[in-house]
This record gives sequence, structure tokens and C-alpha cells, in this order.
Amino acid sequence: MNLRKGFIQAGKFIAFLAVGILLLWIAFRTVNFKALADDLKGANYYWLLLSILFSLFAYFSRARRWVILINPLGYNPGYWNTFHSMMSGYLANLALPRIGEITRCVALGKKEKIPVDQLIGTVVIERTIDFISVMIIMSGLFFTSGSRIREYLNASIIIPFREKVLSVFGAAWILWAIIIGLSAISLFMLIHYKKELRKIKFFSKMFDIAHGVINGLKTILKLKRSWEFIFHTIFIWLNYALMTWVVVFCLESTSHLSFGNSIFILVIGGLAMSAPVQGGIGAYHYFVSRGIAFLAGVSIEDGSAYAILTHESQLVLVLILGVLAFYMLSRKIKLQESNT
Repeated sequence: MNLRKGFIQAGKFIAFLAVGILLLWIAFRTVNFKALADDLKGANYYWLLLSILFSLFAYFSRARRWVILINPLGYNPGYWNTFHSMMSGYLANLALPRIGEITRCVALGKKEKIPVDQLIGTVVIERTIDFISVMIIMSGLFFTSGSRIREYLNASIIIPFREKVLSVFGAAWILWAIIIGLSAISLFMLIHYKKELRKIKFFSKMFDIAHGVINGLKTILKLKRSWEFIFHTIFIWLNYALMTWVVVFCLESTSHLSFGNSIFILVIGGLAMSAPVQGGIGAYHYFVSRGIAFLAGVSIEDGSAYAILTHESQLVLVLILGVLAFYMLSRKIKLQESNT
């Protein structure tokens, strides 16, 4: 059984990695690699250190915000256990997208004796707040530079996607009909065959997780430090914006971009990172490189250089912090077991 699970996980890893490689090829297929190499060679890497510092501030703040979400459940986990569990989850996401959300809950649950399903509920709240934050930021962007965003979306996403749909299905309505039909069938099965589905181990787990999620969602109403929670949410996104902005100074061609421009890059980069590939690989490079080229009026090579500098510096940071966090958690668990 464990061997079968191993094969399934390996299959998922290879499939997601293949998608990421395909997206990388799409992102760089028209790039002049000599010009890109020259950009990276002449970059001022000191600004990356400042970007990484802002990332660290955001991670520290995220860990504290997670503690605040957990407290109403009746538990008070240690800050460093929470931080290490969170970073271990980010590390796991580099192997399989979204598995890190479960990994960090399992790690903290084991360390602090907290039910995992309730922790998953707090992570769902966290992701919901992040989604709302992105929507608020996007709304602000539409008010300040809506026409430019529409131009970018049309040029980079809507028109290419429409052409692909037409080439495959012949008409866009056919794709929508398939999506609506599958959604209706899924909803019907869920409503009318809930008891039967519970007999299947996979669906039983999903229902149990959903129950824990509901309990976790209720905790948002019981927050005693709601203002601290709001502060950390604002602080996290401010650091994300600063982290994104300072990288523009690495390259002379993008150094004229304003802090307001970085908000646009932050949003499209965040949406790209939600793609079902390890660490947003490929998707981030494609959308951000095109976004930078659109905003700054620079070559695709300059945009790609910015995307590489931002993405790979953050990737290295997650790898280092994730490995250290995993080591610290394993060490603490071994010490606990030896003392019992």
C-alpha cells in the first residue's frame, strides 16, 4: 500500500514538473538568451538582499498571524514551532503544489498536540483572507490604472486563450458547456449520494476535513486580538510589495518603475504562483516577464531577467529556511521522544 502511494506521489510530482517545464518553454521560447545572460551578469545583486529581508519580515509576520488564528481553538502553540511548521510546508509545496498546507498542519499538530483538521480550518481562513486582500488590491488597481490592466490582460491572457479555445473546440461556448455540465453532475452526485460517497475512503476524508474547516472558520469570530490580526495582514502585504519593488533596481532598464507599478507586478505574480505547478515555475516567469515588459516598455529579455531574479531568489530563500525548519522540527521531536 505504501509502495502504491509512493508511485502515485511520484506520478503527481512528474506530472506537475512536466507542466512547469512546458510553461518555462513557453515563457522563454522567444527570448534571446545572450541578451538575457548580459542582463543577469550586469545586475546589482545587493538589492536582492533587501528583497529577501522584506520576505523574512513577511514570513515572521505570517507565523504570528497563524498563532492568533489558532488561539481561539484553545491552543497556544510556540512561535518558533509555528514558524518552522509553516516553512516546512512551503518547502513541501516545492515538491507538490498545495501539499504544504497539509504538511505544515500535520507538523504543528504533532509538535503541539493540536487536531490537524482544526489547523486546516485556520489555513483555509488564512487563504481566504489572502484572497480578499488580493481582491482589494486589484480593485484599487482598477480604479487607478484600469485601462492599462485591461490592455495587459487582453494582450497576454484573453486573446491568446481565446485563440487556443477556438483552435481546439471551434467555439468558446462548447468549452463553457462542458465546464457547466461537469459542475452540475458533480453537484448532483454530492447532494444525492453523500452517504454512499462516505463509504469511499477518499471522500470520507474530504468530508472530515470539511467538518474541521467549518469549525476552523468559526474561529475568525472569536479572535481576541482582531486588530493585531489586521495589522499583520497589512504588514505582510506591504512587505510583499516592497519585496517586489526593490528588485527593479537590480536592472538599469527597470529602475524607473514606481512603487505603484510594483503593486501590479505583485498581483499578477501572486496569481501566477497559484498555478498548479511547483513554486509557480514557468507561470511566474511568463506572466511577470510580460507584465514588466508591458509596464516598463522594455524588451522581453529585461522582463525575463527581472522574473528570474525575483523568483529564484525567493526559491533559494524558501529552500534554505525550509530545510532548516525541517531539521529543527525533527530535532525537537527526537528530543521529545528520548525524554519520554
